[in-house]
Amino acid sequence: MTGDLFTFEDISYRLSRSPRRKRLGLVVTEKGPEVRIPQRCAERHGHQFLRDNIGWVREQLRGLEHRQAQVPEHHFAFGAKFPWLGKTLELDRAARAADAGIRDGYIQLYSRIKEPDEGQLQAALQKLYQREALAVLTQKSQQFAGQLGLQFTSIKVRRTRSKWGHCTIRGELQYNWLVCLAPEPVVDYLVIHEVCHLQHHNHGREFWALVASLCPDYKQLRRWLKENGHRLQL
Repeated sequence: MTGDLFTFEDISYRLSRSPRRKRLGLVVTEKGPEVRIPQRCAERHGHQFLRDNIGWVREQLRGLEHRQAQVPEHHFAFGAKFPWLGKTLELDRAARAADAGIRDGYIQLYSRIKEPDEGQLQAALQKLYQREALAVLTQKSQQFAGQLGLQFTSIKVRRTRSKWGHCTIRGELQYNWLVCLAPEPVVDYLVIHEVCHLQHHNHGREFWALVASLCPDYKQLRRWLKENGHRLQL
C-alpha cells in the first residue's frame, strides 16, 4: 500500500511497504518515485535509499518527461485522423450501428448523440477499437497457432499498464488492444510471441527459436515496441 508523500530536495516521493518484499526497491512511474520497503524495515532506511540513488531517480524522471512529451494529443472529432495498424485513418460518422467498423480506409463510428463532445467521442472510439482489435488479434492468433499446431483456450483484450500480451499456463491469451495502433508487423510479432508461449512458458533459447521460425526479424520489431510503445495512446 502506498504511504505518505515525502520530499527530498525538489523531488516528491512515496514509501510503500509489502510483507512479501525482502529488500529495498525503487521505481519511477507516471505518479512519481516510490521507495518499496519490507514490512518491518524502518522508514529511515527507505529515505536513505532514495537519497543514495537520487541521481538515478533524476535520470528516470527526465526520461519519463521526454516520453510523455512524445505521446500524441488527439483531437476527438469527426474528420480527425487516428492510427490503426500503422496507417492513419479518418474518423467518419456511420449512418447505422451496423455500419460501424474500421474498413476501406476509414473508421466508421456510430453515435446516437447528434453532437457528441470530445469525451463522448473518445469513449465511443475506444470501445470501437477494442472490438475491432479483438477481431484482428483473434484472427492472427488462430493463424499463427495453426501454423505451429497449437491451440489456445480463450482470448481477451484489455488496456494494461505494463504488458502488451500475456499467455497463461491454461492457454489463455490476453492482449493490450492499443497494440493495434502500431504497424501491422509489430502486431504480428506480439501475437507470435504470445502464441509461442503456448508451447514454451519461458523465454529460453527454444522459445526464441520458435518465435524466429515465424518472425525472423523479431528483434527489430521487439525493439520498436519497447522504444515506441508509450506513443500508442488513444
